[in-house]
Amino acid sequence: MADPEIVANGSITNDELNALFAAAWADHKARDFKPVLARSLVYFTAREDGYLIGFVNVAWDGGYHAFLLDPTVHPRFQRRGIGTHLVQQVARAARAQGIEWLHVDFEQKLEKFYIGAGFRATAAGVWNLARSTVQPGT
Repeated sequence: MADPEIVANGSITNDELNALFAAAWADHKARDFKPVLARSLVYFTAREDGYLIGFVNVAWDGGYHAFLLDPTVHPRFQRRGIGTHLVQQVARAARAQGIEWLHVDFEQKLEKFYIGAGFRATAAGVWNLARSTVQPGT
C-alpha cells in the first residue's frame, strides 16, 4: 500500500467528511462543514487512491493560540501513523503562521496518541453544553 497523499486546505466535500466521520465516530450526525472550514487556520486531508481516509483541522483565536479539532482516520487505516503525521503537519503549518500554543482536548484513552504526537498532558476543562442540564450563569 502506498503512503497516503497529505494535502493542506485541499478540496473536500461535506459528503466525504460525513462519510469519514460516520465510519470513525459512532455518534456522528451529518452536518455542514463549510462554515467550520471557512474559519480554519489550516486543515489537512489524507487520501489513498482518491478516497478520504484522514482529516484534521485547526481553529484559532486570531492571535497566538490554536486548537486541534476533529483528528480522524478511517478505522481501516488506523495504526499506520497517519493520524500522527496529520497532527504533526498541522503543527508545522500553525507554527509557520505564528501560532505559539496548540491546544487539544482528548479523552483519557487517547492520551498515549497525543503525547506521542508531541503534546504534553495538562489539566483542562470541557463543558458539553448540548448535554448539560446546568444552564450557564446559574
